[in-house]
Amino acid sequence: MTKIAIIVGSTRPGRIGRAVADWVHLVASKRTEAEYEVVDIADHGLPLYDEQIPAAVGQYAGDHTKGWAEVVAGYDGFVVVTPEYNHAPPAALKNAFDFVYAEWANKAVGFVGYGAVGAARAVEHLKLVATELSLASVAAQVTLLIPGDFPSYPEFTPQEFREAELERVLTQVESWSKALATVRAA
Repeated sequence: MTKIAIIVGSTRPGRIGRAVADWVHLVASKRTEAEYEVVDIADHGLPLYDEQIPAAVGQYAGDHTKGWAEVVAGYDGFVVVTPEYNHAPPAALKNAFDFVYAEWANKAVGFVGYGAVGAARAVEHLKLVATELSLASVAAQVTLLIPGDFPSYPEFTPQEFREAELERVLTQVESWSKALATVRAA
């Protein structure tokens, strides 16, 4: 069975990202083509990148890095839930991408962003990071807007049409994850 992680990209106290990730999981859990799990980077205790040797070399020293590598390696694809801070993704999320390298390669990634502009700029930034890590970014994405999807901020109440948008993301991530399995096996 294809395994896909829903990554909670914010570690900020009072964050709304976990509620968004739980909604993604609720919708995804109704699907039968893949198994979905929430992976909260806040649970992994990653410090600011502290490895002496670059991740691309694959010689991880820290136990926290080795643990994170094992988590990332265990999935065939990812749905990243991210806010946008100052036109960029949260530092904790970028840091989580930077910690490991080969474990991301030849897998699919989709994005669910939230914020004043639906985290569109943060997602564009992360797509560049994904390319460097040999992650295949799918075209579909969800851009949740504070005025429409959080009418009683910080309470999350997605608009009805958002589920159809999310279904497109999930379908593409599942499809690409399965297709890339042959590349990973080679």
